[in-house]
Amino acid sequence: MSENTTRGRRVAGPGAIARHGRLRRSNPWLTALKILGAAMTVVLVSGVSVAGYAVWKLESTIKTVTIVGETEGPPPELGAYEGGFNILLVGSDRCEDPGGCKDREAELNDVTILLHVAQDQSNAVAVSFPRDLVVPIPSCPDPKGGHFPSMSAQPINVTLFYGGLPCTVLTVSKLTGLDIQFAAEVTFSGVARISSAIGGVKVCVNGPVVDPYSGIDLPAAGEYTLDGWSALAFLRTRHGVGDGSDLGRISNQQVFMSSLVRTMKADGVLNDFGRLYNIATVASENLTVSNSLRNLNTMVSMAQVLKKLPLERVMFVQYPSVTGQGGVYLGKVAPVKSAADALFAKIKADEPFTLEEGNTGPGSVADPNAPVATPDPQASDAPLPPADLLKGVKGQSAADYTCSNAN
Repeated sequence: MSENTTRGRRVAGPGAIARHGRLRRSNPWLTALKILGAAMTVVLVSGVSVAGYAVWKLESTIKTVTIVGETEGPPPELGAYEGGFNILLVGSDRCEDPGGCKDREAELNDVTILLHVAQDQSNAVAVSFPRDLVVPIPSCPDPKGGHFPSMSAQPINVTLFYGGLPCTVLTVSKLTGLDIQFAAEVTFSGVARISSAIGGVKVCVNGPVVDPYSGIDLPAAGEYTLDGWSALAFLRTRHGVGDGSDLGRISNQQVFMSSLVRTMKADGVLNDFGRLYNIATVASENLTVSNSLRNLNTMVSMAQVLKKLPLERVMFVQYPSVTGQGGVYLGKVAPVKSAADALFAKIKADEPFTLEEGNTGPGSVADPNAPVATPDPQASDAPLPPADLLKGVKGQSAADYTCSNAN
């Protein structure tokens, strides 16, 4: 880190990382205005043409893959995405060093998050899957032709190595029972660049969060604004928070993600098409996406859905799981089937829910300096439907202010 400060300061990581009629006496001012207007029209039309060409050129170079069940057809009109959707977001630990990486031999999905938006767009749920969660892996298409055989019990983070993004999508779809229409994969450097394009995210820590493995160095309790490589280091840290486990890392990531949603809503990002297109452009340059997500309008329109979602109806949860089990789960993470079934029954029915107070996970705690809640001016004025309490699931809403729990 080039700078580490306490409350309210920015932490910048290294390299942080668009007729005819009777003649009348000529009016020189009117003539000048007409000329100016014509010139502005030429400039605007030219600008739109250049911007349109730039967008087309960018979209034509986006890296894409085909996933089973992806949405086909024309992209939505800007700002008019209708209905619900499921999108799988995968963070890859692909080696980006031309000289090779000594700490990894294969490309794994370091982060796997499924975002579900309800059909009426009244609520959304982001489910994080632990890297070492042992699950069945279905038969996945081989990019070279044919299919890979299925496997009954493997950590979910091998799916990217095994069959690429389509295999991770298939695995999560089979595990959850949800059709996934969109997917995106981002590398470490991509996360850094996208977080910088957003403008940084403010996080709170309740003590020093220092992890030489991820590179995060927040020396004291307080608030920090993270972007670039510092944001990536924060999202990757495991040893610096909670109990040092991947389950603790997930709850720490939710501190960042809930703050990100609040930031984008409060800073007017979701009302600013210019900023949204800039973020979408940076994202498209650093993502591998499903064919269904290739168009920038689709990315921007999906982001617009967040604008009217109440913060308390944007949930970040961890796939129900435990450690310390034997057999195929020895040294790994085992699913808690009853709690997972209850969670996905709610998600499939588009039913909102709340979580048990304080059950955020070991990597986060409630922020003692959280501001007093105020109405969200961008959310719909319609009364919120009642939400049931969902027990046994860890997580928080975007309305919950939490701090990283330093270990």
